[in-house]
Amino acid sequence: MFFRRAFEAAAPPLAIEPLVFTIHGLADIDRSIAGLAEQQNTAVLFPPDLTTQALREEVVALAARHRLPAIYTDAMFVKIGGLASYAPDRLESGYVDRILRGEKASDLPFQQPTKFELVINMKTAKALGLTIPETLLVAADEVIE
Repeated sequence: MFFRRAFEAAAPPLAIEPLVFTIHGLADIDRSIAGLAEQQNTAVLFPPDLTTQALREEVVALAARHRLPAIYTDAMFVKIGGLASYAPDRLESGYVDRILRGEKASDLPFQQPTKFELVINMKTAKALGLTIPETLLVAADEVIE
């Protein structure tokens, strides 16, 4: 719900019409992507979600099959063929290190991320016929060729 409200608030100044789809499984994802692909000038943003995370290979394949640009909130999607991700650097927070050293996750303080990573897959961009601006490539933390 947090991501939905944030997306709906940020979209109008960017001249983006937010379309939000509720998904419960692969059939919902397939139907949503197919519907978006029928429209012009569309793309999809996948917020953090357990369903899409569990189905990431299928999600990336569906976006590719429908030639729909997709942005993810986990670099793993991009490493298996997704277009791009922009997400908090999970290691930067120090949580992983502290948990591996024996601290309980429930004892750790809540922290907002301070570092984000941009990952771009150029092979996917080329397959979609997209030109990624040089300024974005220079800003990226990782560019997959």
